[in-house]
Amino acid sequence: MFKGITKRWVLNTLLVVVVVVLFVVFCLSYAVRIYYYHSVSQTLSSASAEFQSVLENYTSDSPAFASTARGYVENFEGKEKMEITAIDAFGNVIITSTGFTPDSTEQMPDYLKATGENLSYYEWTGKLSSNENVKAVTRLIKNSEGDTIGAVRCIISLTDIDRTIGTAIALFCGFGLLIISLVVFSGLYFVRSIVTPVRELSETAKKIAQGDFNTKIEKTHDDEIGDLCDSINNMATELGASERLKNDFISSVSHELRTPLTAIKGWAETMQYCGTVDKETFDKGMDIIVKESSRLTSIVEELLDFSRLQSGRMILMQEKLDILAELDEVLYMMKERAISEEKHLLYDKPEAMPPVEGDKNKLRQVFINIIDNALKYTQSEGVVGIQVLDKNDFVSVVVTDTGCGIAPDDLPRIKDKFYKANQNVRGSGIGLAIADEIIALHGGSLDIESGIGVGTTVTISIPVAK
Repeated sequence: MFKGITKRWVLNTLLVVVVVVLFVVFCLSYAVRIYYYHSVSQTLSSASAEFQSVLENYTSDSPAFASTARGYVENFEGKEKMEITAIDAFGNVIITSTGFTPDSTEQMPDYLKATGENLSYYEWTGKLSSNENVKAVTRLIKNSEGDTIGAVRCIISLTDIDRTIGTAIALFCGFGLLIISLVVFSGLYFVRSIVTPVRELSETAKKIAQGDFNTKIEKTHDDEIGDLCDSINNMATELGASERLKNDFISSVSHELRTPLTAIKGWAETMQYCGTVDKETFDKGMDIIVKESSRLTSIVEELLDFSRLQSGRMILMQEKLDILAELDEVLYMMKERAISEEKHLLYDKPEAMPPVEGDKNKLRQVFINIIDNALKYTQSEGVVGIQVLDKNDFVSVVVTDTGCGIAPDDLPRIKDKFYKANQNVRGSGIGLAIADEIIALHGGSLDIESGIGVGTTVTISIPVAK
């Protein structure tokens, strides 16, 4: 039970609260004891000083000294709270407020200390032989020459005072325990409200890590824990979607690889096992083998580029280049395909463009990918148009087609890895993502605008060389 967050809470919070409460209880208890004992001391000091002022004008052998002492003691109003005693110069008790002769065996430490060290006033706290806790003071009475003519002793029982102090300390301890109990219960409730969802989150995360992307966490609080639940649920949904895209990608790539391999193997076997074939059949077979080999190479290169981008190992061989010359070569390669597919490839070539700085092969790969997509999604007799525009700091290549277009729901994700808006058309789903990453590495942008049944416009912007 006491591990993790709970253990840290006990060590860091509860122990601090307990120490603080104990310290406050101790300080309050000590303050109450000091207050009551100090009050008793003041009462004893005032009573002894008043009695002293009555007797200090007499001599100890004067009959008036003893009679005055007896009269004061007998009429003393506080005799119910304290015992007051008059003592002569020889240490004999003249009278006590109790009316009883004092026990001769009972020691008077305060009187002995005051007379032994010639102290005018001495206070003592201790226990009598009856085990009663008392506070006593002795005040010596001296004449004008400084000779001791007697003493006044006042004593108060601390039993009731100690009981009052004990009650106060018990109340303080009870209040402290109440505070600690409230802290414990509220803290455990708070910790449990965190630990329980965190454990659920941990279990859910383990299931997600094992591939169960359909698991969800029930959100019970609208706070940081609730936000974390939403985040994990969203993560599971995204991972599930990514997993499906990955599976679709693997299936698509497998199909893309199998198609040219099947064609190559088929024609190779035909020419191998059919003996001598006529030149027309031979030329046709070799033409298909070369084309499918090129297609296979293109797919493998695309996968290698994807791997390099994922691992951050894509290196650009930057140089100043004429973007029109690179685009001319790509269009020359695409021209025959457009003719064979009965599609119109229109190119409005400008006279000149400022040079750009980039990787010639990577930019050519991007142009091939974008134009290939345009031709792929354009129906027979459709049009694919290419424009090159000078936009001050950028040169933009705009590829427009009259194809089927992209649905509004698919458009925001069309550049995501593995995502294919149209599953019925060949392709791995990473070509556009790679093109976008390559252009981003050049410091440019790849923007797509599309509408269902209208067509698609792709704008590739590349910074002008400085």
